[in-house]
Amino acid sequence: MPFMRRRPLLRAAAVGGGAYYMGKRHAESAGREEEQDQQIAELQSAPPAAAPAPAAAPAGGGVTSDMLARLGELGKLHEQGVLTDEEFAGQKAKLLAG
Repeated sequence: MPFMRRRPLLRAAAVGGGAYYMGKRHAESAGREEEQDQQIAELQSAPPAAAPAPAAAPAGGGVTSDMLARLGELGKLHEQGVLTDEEFAGQKAKLLAG
């Protein structure tokens, strides 16, 4: 007795449906990748945005955290003997003035 396949139409529909679904997903992912590539190309070809202006020193002569850090570094250099009293005073005056 020859071997007869049962439900060949159902099997064909299942295989065809799976192939259709996988093809559709592949096309969607390829489309998304193409859009991302276009966005990256646009960003790379766009002129660079102007750098934000540095924050202005407070008008009241306040000391910022950056100035405090630099003063600390100057103090350490002065304590180590790298800077003389005159050099330390000059650098400190420059930092606090501007």
